[in-house]
Amino acid sequence: MLLAYFRYLSRARDEHSLHSPFLFSLYTQVIRATNGPKSVFDPIRKLRKELRRNRQLISVTDFGAGSKVNSSRQRTIGDIARHSQKPARFGRLLFRLVQRFQAKTIIDLGTSLGVTTAYLAEATKPYDGQVLTFEGCPETAAIARQNFTRLHLDNVTITVGNLDETLVDQIASLTTVDFVFFDANHRYEPTIRYFEVCLTKIHNDTVFVFDDIHWSDEMEQAWNYIKTHPSVNVTIDLFWVGLVFFRKEQPRQDFVLRF
Repeated sequence: MLLAYFRYLSRARDEHSLHSPFLFSLYTQVIRATNGPKSVFDPIRKLRKELRRNRQLISVTDFGAGSKVNSSRQRTIGDIARHSQKPARFGRLLFRLVQRFQAKTIIDLGTSLGVTTAYLAEATKPYDGQVLTFEGCPETAAIARQNFTRLHLDNVTITVGNLDETLVDQIASLTTVDFVFFDANHRYEPTIRYFEVCLTKIHNDTVFVFDDIHWSDEMEQAWNYIKTHPSVNVTIDLFWVGLVFFRKEQPRQDFVLRF
């Protein structure tokens, strides 16, 4: 990842490289924005801090590539919160993206403790939206459910089990999807398979966000496949995450931008 990060830094540009009004406003008002609703973010931030201090031990079931920090099946909630959760600024980015596109049907592939899911659920509340989130580990999902209850998030539904077995049926039951966050299995083949399953329900303004696109060689290969897919019109590489848009009115382009 270090070499990938240096490559990213050498290529990353800012708003001065963007000539499309859509991309310029997206970058300046959403991606690079720093403000947000304190009343919404504060309870999630407080929960995150408490989870980081939690020494409760749980058994982790992992169907993906695992953790680079701790591969043990027995992990504390604090360890998961510190090493497996996205930093708060990414949660806030997802919140802003959901609100920018007024997403109502949100798919979250990888619940973990539910902190990032909480940002998605809070963001879609004004639009009466729903978050369908998937988690492979029953014990982790149980903690996430407690966290959703604490945050009064009744617009979240958790599906527990191997995503290879649960995703297809759940996606088939939906008319369209507005927003998908891919953070479930950091390997090439499953990432591409989940991408193509979700593609069956996109519309012009659907947004896909892929986590850890430079996490490994496999994830970089997956990102390159996604960028060249004929359904994709615009991609934005923010190093830690990749944004994918299907807007037919946009010229076909790939951007590497500072975040």
